[in-house]
Amino acid sequence: MNKELINEFAPVDQTVKSPASLLQAFLRNYPQDAARKLESLTPTDAAQALSAQPAELRQRVWPHITITAASQILPFMSQENAMVLLLALDAGPCASLLSRIGVQERDNFLSQMQTALAEELRELLSYPQNTAGQAMDTQVLTMSLNTSIEDAVKLLKRYPAFMRRRIFTLDTDQRLHGIVELENLVIAKQDQVLADISQPASVFVSGLDPIEDVAEVLKQNNTQLLPVVDVQHRLLGVIRGSSAIDILKEDMTANLQTMVGASRDEQALSSSYFAFKKRQPWLQINLLTGFLAASIVGMFESTIAQFTALAVLMPVAAGQSGNTGAQALAVTMRGLTLREITTRHWYKVLFKEASAGLMNGILVAITCGAGVYLWSQSFGLALVIALAMIISMTIAGSAGALVPIILKKFGQDPAQSSSIILTTVTDIAGFLSFLGIAAAMSSLLVGT
Repeated sequence: MNKELINEFAPVDQTVKSPASLLQAFLRNYPQDAARKLESLTPTDAAQALSAQPAELRQRVWPHITITAASQILPFMSQENAMVLLLALDAGPCASLLSRIGVQERDNFLSQMQTALAEELRELLSYPQNTAGQAMDTQVLTMSLNTSIEDAVKLLKRYPAFMRRRIFTLDTDQRLHGIVELENLVIAKQDQVLADISQPASVFVSGLDPIEDVAEVLKQNNTQLLPVVDVQHRLLGVIRGSSAIDILKEDMTANLQTMVGASRDEQALSSSYFAFKKRQPWLQINLLTGFLAASIVGMFESTIAQFTALAVLMPVAAGQSGNTGAQALAVTMRGLTLREITTRHWYKVLFKEASAGLMNGILVAITCGAGVYLWSQSFGLALVIALAMIISMTIAGSAGALVPIILKKFGQDPAQSSSIILTTVTDIAGFLSFLGIAAAMSSLLVGT
């Protein structure tokens, strides 16, 4: 195998006579070319060739080998030599390489490193929940721009089918440059290099980007494979469209739980005590807001006592108001989650939902007013409920839009129990508009 390297690069330095010296001169003077040749060898042969060289030469060539190839070569190195090679890398590439090997082997390497370095690498290997780094797949195929088409085709056979569909090309500093599609590789001429057929990678995300942003990028660019890079533009992995969608769905279902005061951590089979502990604080808050709504009703106790039909229709007014607010809340939450809107769009969302609430209120008022008139034969009662519907549904639509946006604006989770806040607003709007109008127009309710 070393003989193959020597024969391949013998012309580089005719002054060096011995084969071993010739190979060492090549590794020392042409580390990038040497890295490309090592990548073309089988992992076992590449590991053998590196192990036979002095540590100084191994460390000189190793940083120029792509992370994909390095992750295949490293397991065939001795523990001592592998550790030396890992320490030859900067923290970012080292973490990227460690992410591509087995967990047990990774932990073994980290345990042998200095504490400060090991902690830095562990931090680089971990990503916050619902970020691109957490969702990415590190099993990606990378090759240097200078790799020949012939070598690239040979290398494809070493990787599983899902990795062969797309090759990510790297520049001389191991930064992401472009993408080579499998069909373009197959029809390329054998004497070309990947740089000749590589298309620039113009769409990518950072490892710390929120998963909602990732989903939006996937949607806008109609792609199923999205590169994830670090601050140095080195390739960390890829987001596969299905992974982002699954995580986004999970996040949205968690939002549904928090909207009603249930914890994101609670599962269907969580213990009763866990559910009790997580839900109880919000139930107490809901109780307080319920008393607030009840106090509004208490303000009109004399009016209700005088016109008992109002008590029958109160749930109708509050119910329609609540449904209108819930619809506006769901649409606004979806817009915020999928980045269709931001807080700066508040006035557009408010106008849209208030207008929708007003138009729906008018039609519902006509239907409800007609029904109440047929039931009570009271024009005054029908007019009261009709006006209450228009006012309360307009307010409810506005509240459904504003509650999550306000929470977002103040740095809070817009899904956090927003429905509890909204329910309070819509109940108060429903009761206050209905009973307030009834009190103001009590002369029309005589005989009801």
